Amino acid sequence: MSSDSSAPSFASLQLSANVLSATQELGYEAPTPIQAECIPHLLEGRDLLGQAQTGTGKTAAFALPLLSRIDVSLNKPQVLVLAPTRELALQVAEAFQSYAHHLQNFHVLPLYGGQSMTVQLRQLKRGAQVIVGTPGRVMDHLRRKTLSLQDLGALVLDEADEMLKMGFIDDIEWIFEQAPQPRQVALFSATMPEPIRRVARKHLTDPVEIKVKVKTETVSTIEQRHCVVTRHHKMDALTRLLEVEAFDGMIIFVRTKTATAEVADKLQAHGFAAEALNGDMNQAMRERTIGRLKSGKLDIVVATDVAARGLDVERISHVVNYDIPNDPESYVHRIGRTGRAGREGKALLLVQPRERNLLKVIERTTRQPIPPMELPSADDLSEHRIDRFMALLRETLADQDLDYYYRLISRIEQEQEMSSTDIAAALTYLEQRERPFIVEELKSGRSQRADKRELKARKPKRERRAKDQDDAIRRQRYRIEVGHKHQVSPREIVGAIANEAGLEGHYIGAIDIHEDFSLVDLPEGMPKEIYQHLRKVYVCGRPLKIQLDKGGSKRHPARPRDDQPKGKRQGRATQGHKAVSGKPKR
Repeated sequence: MSSDSSAPSFASLQLSANVLSATQELGYEAPTPIQAECIPHLLEGRDLLGQAQTGTGKTAAFALPLLSRIDVSLNKPQVLVLAPTRELALQVAEAFQSYAHHLQNFHVLPLYGGQSMTVQLRQLKRGAQVIVGTPGRVMDHLRRKTLSLQDLGALVLDEADEMLKMGFIDDIEWIFEQAPQPRQVALFSATMPEPIRRVARKHLTDPVEIKVKVKTETVSTIEQRHCVVTRHHKMDALTRLLEVEAFDGMIIFVRTKTATAEVADKLQAHGFAAEALNGDMNQAMRERTIGRLKSGKLDIVVATDVAARGLDVERISHVVNYDIPNDPESYVHRIGRTGRAGREGKALLLVQPRERNLLKVIERTTRQPIPPMELPSADDLSEHRIDRFMALLRETLADQDLDYYYRLISRIEQEQEMSSTDIAAALTYLEQRERPFIVEELKSGRSQRADKRELKARKPKRERRAKDQDDAIRRQRYRIEVGHKHQVSPREIVGAIANEAGLEGHYIGAIDIHEDFSLVDLPEGMPKEIYQHLRKVYVCGRPLKIQLDKGGSKRHPARPRDDQPKGKRQGRATQGHKAVSGKPKR
């Protein structure tokens, strides 16, 4: 079965109402080819053999239909997903959790080696409808009889060829033998070597076969580059690139309809002629926006993949992937909007540190590297603004009749007792206050190696200053929905918040861990986008769901950690902030 380019909408795929609502909230506009083909068959209960590369959207292809069939009233494993690595298991588990946002009493549990067996035993005891695990650790629990598959309805093998390379085929065969019959089986693999075919023939019943080919040809006239930047600094990075890059027309690609408006609004606030292009626009609005781009009245369009279909504008010189696409085919389609008819074009890709694996998938699939690029430094940006300002002065002096203004300056000098230099300095400031010549350096523009060198050289000084900095920071108390029963530690909370919000450790204040929630002190005035992002961040398999504490929870004294010797108390989880693991006595 081959993929069909005219993919249906998610609403037409007969997903459950709760699952469909989650896709809409996540901003999904249309299914990818593999999603469009897999979802109907999996909803019908068919076994499925899917051949698709990593990043084609296959997680949603099996998660969405299987969630639509989950019985949330039964708190026992109904779906088992086997993944080759810890990282993929966590990624798939997080996807299930996101898609099940509106399913009450739903639980997904990742099982992998390297995590405390005690922690996993407690989580298994609480129950979960979906288990996502690596073969070795799943086998351990089956042998211990701490994991039961008696209510299993579906078994998914994800990246089966990778499991073959890692020597898991015998483990997979053993796990199949423990799973009850009948059960639905979905097997996904980028390639189909004979051992995988044998597994499919033995364990899949009359499977539907789906193969999605990825188009990997990229235009040779397109210069491709990428830069790694944290989520917190993406907009700053984008505006710096737009300032120093000489472009004619540009398309900026984002993942969701909501993001098109948000990014376009922020660019307009920075003085760029930008508008959103998304699936909510009617045909007349779409044609008007594209017409403005073609005529030069508009320089930048912020679009989703779906909204940009069929878009062909000659003056597009640059394509920016503000959000890295989830599959290589989308990347190829996106950058193909420039470099048309033999003209040169540029494609810029912003990659968050945790998205480096997606970059590698694109490079591997397209069989060509995407070279790194440095973000413009503060000095680069300052010099660029000064050069542009001086060019504007020269152009104005050459082209404009300034006699009136010479007389005006002379009058100001006499009446206000100001020198012409003072007047020029003040006018320059007024002209450039929205884009000042003095620019602060972006932390995301520094290399990790440079940060480590500086940290090592300045560590004693930083330690002396840590308490002073801590005392000077005004904080608010927030509540997060993860606590002792989820086996969380202050270090894990600090790591998640620091990494996702781009905060240094000393900005995070005291942390109190209670039975099923925790309190953490964070700086006042947290930006809305960071706050919304932190609500979706996972710690110990749980979303933080961060919110301002209403003041009803009291702080409690520290108690020894369960995993520490008696007599030792939990210390600071990271330098510069207090980490207290507190729990009321019963």
